[in-house]
Amino acid sequence: MPVSFLSNDQRENYGRYGGTPSSHDLAQYFHLDDTDLALIAQKRGAHNRLGFAVQLGTVRYLGTFLENPLAVPQPVLRTLATQLRIGRLDEPNPYSAGEQRWQHATEIRASYGYVEFTEPLIAFRLTRWLYALCWTGTDRPSVLFERATTWLVTHKVLLPGCTTLERYVARLRSRVEERLWRSLGNGISLDQQTRLEGLLISSGGTRNSPLDRLRSGPVVASSRSMSLALMRLQAVRELGIRLPAATRIPATRVAALARFAGAAKASAILRLPVLRRLATLVAFVHCLKASAQDDALEVLEVIPRELFGDAVKADRKSRLRSLKDLDEAAATLAA
Repeated sequence: MPVSFLSNDQRENYGRYGGTPSSHDLAQYFHLDDTDLALIAQKRGAHNRLGFAVQLGTVRYLGTFLENPLAVPQPVLRTLATQLRIGRLDEPNPYSAGEQRWQHATEIRASYGYVEFTEPLIAFRLTRWLYALCWTGTDRPSVLFERATTWLVTHKVLLPGCTTLERYVARLRSRVEERLWRSLGNGISLDQQTRLEGLLISSGGTRNSPLDRLRSGPVVASSRSMSLALMRLQAVRELGIRLPAATRIPATRVAALARFAGAAKASAILRLPVLRRLATLVAFVHCLKASAQDDALEVLEVIPRELFGDAVKADRKSRLRSLKDLDEAAATLAA
């Protein structure tokens, strides 16, 4: 899987203000309580107090400190300045160019318990949480990246570099996929693997592979469709594919692999790595077993309904044709 999976907007907005925070965000992340005000009151000068408050609100909202602490939307400055009773925001503020901002950042980290991404306990907790999401769900890497970012901000962990977190998500997701592939391929005999591989190879001069024929279900209800549906179900059952119950593989992950096998070309599946190709075919056959049985039952249900429907229509037409004779017989009997 390629490491670079983020969009340009995600890269540009990572650890930065993507726009003006909403009123709810302003109230949640930029509100100064009594503890905050007491700590800020120890700073000398209005520019230092405002700069400290801005850095505090920024790390709460973004999970990181900005190179230019005052490069924030104007509503953020006005919200904090109002709480600190500071006016005249249009004047140049020397805080962005001073060294005091670095000391304030260190003080905020120590006072509010912010830690680095490289902390062993933090890495373990995030890995366990994100691993469970990957194993039980089918979220895209970009979605996992956003969820990991939210987790870091919520747990007061300073955001690492964009590419660092991107590679971390890619490695974790790769581990989960390899575990899934190995779990699906576990217990598959060599003979079964050979028969599964044979589904991808065309024979007899035809362009369609056995996989393509298995993917094609009945389209009309007829005796021939019923015969083909039963032959299809029998062919799937003869493969003898059963998922190992001990691994407890999530059904969503199996269904996702089966959908890929049901839509991709046989040549594309054939080019996959051996472990992934085998897992994809196992998931496809496992899900096809249920759908093929449903298709056969549906055809079996439709055919008798159509036969009885035709019989009812024929009886109704015969009844309508005999009404004239019945009327004449009734008149004769009445006379």
